Amino acid sequence: MRILQVSTADIRGGAEKIAWDLFRRYRALGHESWLAVGYKQSSDPDVFQIPNDAERGWWTRIWMSGDPYLKDAEAGNRSAWLLRRLLASIGDPLRALARMRGLEDFHFPGTGRLLSLTPKPPQIVHCHNLHGSYFDLRWLPMIASSKPVILTMHDAWLTTGHCAHSFDCERWTTGCGECPDLTIYPRVERDLTAFNVKVKRNIIAESRVALAAPSQWLMDRVERSLLSGAAVATRVIPAGIDLDNFKPGDRSRARTELGLPLEAQILLFAAAKVKTNPWKDHRTIEATLRQIAETYRGRQLVFLALGEDAQTERFGSVELRYVPFTRDPARLTMFYQATDLYVHAALVDTFPNTVLEAMACGIPVVASAVGGIPEQVVHESTGLLVPPQDPQAMAAALDRLLADGNVRARMGQQAAERARRLFDLRRQAQAYLDYYEEIIEHFATSGRREEIPSTRADL
Repeated sequence: MRILQVSTADIRGGAEKIAWDLFRRYRALGHESWLAVGYKQSSDPDVFQIPNDAERGWWTRIWMSGDPYLKDAEAGNRSAWLLRRLLASIGDPLRALARMRGLEDFHFPGTGRLLSLTPKPPQIVHCHNLHGSYFDLRWLPMIASSKPVILTMHDAWLTTGHCAHSFDCERWTTGCGECPDLTIYPRVERDLTAFNVKVKRNIIAESRVALAAPSQWLMDRVERSLLSGAAVATRVIPAGIDLDNFKPGDRSRARTELGLPLEAQILLFAAAKVKTNPWKDHRTIEATLRQIAETYRGRQLVFLALGEDAQTERFGSVELRYVPFTRDPARLTMFYQATDLYVHAALVDTFPNTVLEAMACGIPVVASAVGGIPEQVVHESTGLLVPPQDPQAMAAALDRLLADGNVRARMGQQAAERARRLFDLRRQAQAYLDYYEEIIEHFATSGRREEIPSTRADL
């Protein structure tokens, strides 16, 4: 099969990592596998950067030459955000005017060359996140008229007027408008959210793409949104990870390799930009550690926050140690293997890879019961689920498991077994390959939506 995937970048975390792992898995299975990205960071010859800059005029290219660097810096940095907008306004005033009106930014002209990037025409196009300043969604109907298209949603952006996650807001169920927070990523300048969500719904309906999601929680959201009925098929395909890499290992050896104290009890939380990540809950982590510090009387307790370069903090007897994120899978696995418990505090999350990686390494998980996390962690079996933004509940869960090594061992074993059974990359890849075949056949015969079964996750 000839498979072209589309993703924001090739080497990153989250949704990008899922696309990258599938891309490599397909190639290992003998398929012709390609990846088209907005931002290429690897030297892999089968990864192609969508030529947005090359398709812009020379004036625009000059003023936007620093955009990739500002984009990486703008999270939590208003100065970088303002400078990026200023340079973009000078370089492409019509695009800036559309953005000032509140329209979402679809001005990425390289999208029109997507199907000409690969050495052979793909048989199917598998899109992942299409936000992230690289893809013109308006091209999707034309692309889908030439090739069958599957779109995997990794967040809720397609169902809203601008945001990737809406937190407690339910306005997306009736079509947005009167948005309570225009600054949530991807932010917009004015409230044109009701118009934006209708545009996206009409594009999906006109394209007649197939949708996929890693969690039933997200697919249920699709069915409650304006997207309901717009796709030719929907399917829940849980994310998978490389179980040849993420697996239980020798804790003492991992701690020695990483320079961690052998006798301490160690907790781990991993996320990009731990302190400022809008979807995670660093505030609850800190409040939890303060509460634990008041009563903890065990061995040295170290909390590792993997994904941030910052100074170590102390809360009484508890050490909060920040560790820069690593892209080395073997080293990342050692952090999990060195850990007693994995802690995942989140305000919202679709189906976090880090939870699966910890489980695969035989580590019990204490996590906020939000989004798709309850489809990963079985309460009282592979870990403990607690209400979101509840430091007292999270501290009580951690205290309980830190005090009972037998319970930790049992939960860790059950977590590894669940990961092997349900969250193997090989399983995920085969599920997508089966879905591709159905969609390709549907595309060839122009059958009706009912001819393609939509499935629910069995987790």
